[in-house]
Amino acid sequence: MSSPPGSTLVRASLKVYEPPTGGGTKPGGQTGEIKFQFNPNQLSLSKSASWARNPARAARAAGMPEFTGAQPRQLSLEMFLDATSKQDTSVQKSVDTLLKCCVPTEPSIRADRPSPPWVRFQWGSFSTVQFTAYVSQVSATYTLFTSKGTPLRATCSVTLEEIGGETPGQNPTSGALSAQRVHRVVAGDSLASLAWQEYGDPGAWRVIAQANGIDNPARLRPGIELLLPAADELGSGRQGEQGR
Repeated sequence: MSSPPGSTLVRASLKVYEPPTGGGTKPGGQTGEIKFQFNPNQLSLSKSASWARNPARAARAAGMPEFTGAQPRQLSLEMFLDATSKQDTSVQKSVDTLLKCCVPTEPSIRADRPSPPWVRFQWGSFSTVQFTAYVSQVSATYTLFTSKGTPLRATCSVTLEEIGGETPGQNPTSGALSAQRVHRVVAGDSLASLAWQEYGDPGAWRVIAQANGIDNPARLRPGIELLLPAADELGSGRQGEQGR
């Protein structure tokens, strides 16, 4: 992609981070960076919202839709890698780095919280596409090789899905519980069963209810997303409940 005359070309990059071991939406330390040799010619950014309808029997018209939550942003892009001038293994190493973004890191496995690396696409001041994400898909097409089989040219299609973002009922400045993860409710779920699966304590359901502003825990509609607070923050939340 060409730049306007007199301007300085800013290269895009994909920064790789260690996932957090204690929950939350802040990544760990940076472990690598893939600098784009050629900036993307196009980026595909998408975001969607979830709505649910509760149809009633014998109703002649559809029920009013109810907003159930915003879905994460997804960013799709292509990376063109070329080492024909250097004749080295840089293309192979860059593709290997991308592929490793789909498998758990060694530190996360040792911490008994296996997770692939988190990433962040960055390109100058284009803030709309700069969000913490995980790599949901990598597809590499090699198109040129040395006589010994070393790849010299490849095009990689990469899809990123947002990890963090504003969650209903959470105010980053209010001291509310931070998220360990978000769970999409399925049939048969209850706050007590989720608390048992997540924390080994069914009595922690009140903390989940408080974090999501749930007044009636008996009504969990399949399809909604629930914020599950980090396990290390349950103490303060439960003390608040016990003090009532």
